[in-house]
Amino acid sequence: MEQTNNTEPLFAKGNPLPADWFTGNAFLTPLLAKDKNNNFSAGSVTFEPGARTNWHTHPKGQVLIVTEGLGWYQEKGKAAQVIKRGDVVNIPEHVEHWHGASASTKMVHIAITNYEGDTQVTWLRPVSDEEYNQL
Repeated sequence: MEQTNNTEPLFAKGNPLPADWFTGNAFLTPLLAKDKNNNFSAGSVTFEPGARTNWHTHPKGQVLIVTEGLGWYQEKGKAAQVIKRGDVVNIPEHVEHWHGASASTKMVHIAITNYEGDTQVTWLRPVSDEEYNQL
């Protein structure tokens, strides 16, 4: 039986994500596209230190599975929570939220995002440096 190195990334870093929706350096490796059997997509997202999503919502929710590092998840009006390897975050539909890496550590998660029709996300404003630096 072949042994694996637990410190190697589970998936490749992927391609850069657009600055319109992310602050800092974030990358996506698509894992599974929506198809006739699955009304969701899945991808591995790598956030370099300090990188984060904009505030956003999902019409049918999202699940995050953290595979590496340390980061943050925050819902609008609630305190941010630390997320780390092995954590699973179940995000309800239409809940405004953001997620990303800590200021000093990268964070990688698998995002499983449900669709409603052809829509899976509504992007909102960036998380300001002031909001992020309060963590």
